[in-house]
Amino acid sequence: MERFCDELRWEREQRQISIESICAVTKVSLRHVEALESGAYHELPGGVFRKGILRSYLEVLGLDEAEWVARFEESLRQTGQGTQEDANWVEFAENVRRARVGAQQPTGMRWLGVLGMLALVMLFGWVVWTFVVHPRLDATGHASWQGGRAAVDGRR
Repeated sequence: MERFCDELRWEREQRQISIESICAVTKVSLRHVEALESGAYHELPGGVFRKGILRSYLEVLGLDEAEWVARFEESLRQTGQGTQEDANWVEFAENVRRARVGAQQPTGMRWLGVLGMLALVMLFGWVVWTFVVHPRLDATGHASWQGGRAAVDGRR
């Protein structure tokens, strides 16, 4: 069985994606991408950062994140580079993610509020036009369409 890092590099090469383009898209440094592909996991930052680099890399390649992250973690255990501290950080990050997903409010009520505000603005505009602007224009003779038309036709 090939090493995880070799399989990862092979997948990138099959898709003809350069390391530089991965760095440009993910904003991950070249040395970290090279460390990931060479199996030098000790050169990667620890905890959730290491996993974040891998996830960004996988996203660019279009690979299944769940499968590849599990394989990466297994590779870390086999090489003895995964520590309990890393496991604690991963657990912490997953708990934060779950809490944020559960805490998000549905956007439907926000749109209802936006529509309500839009209706109020339109109502305010109609009231101003009907009771303030239109009577003033009628008083000067400029707003009446019939009056204006009569003046053009010379019937006034």
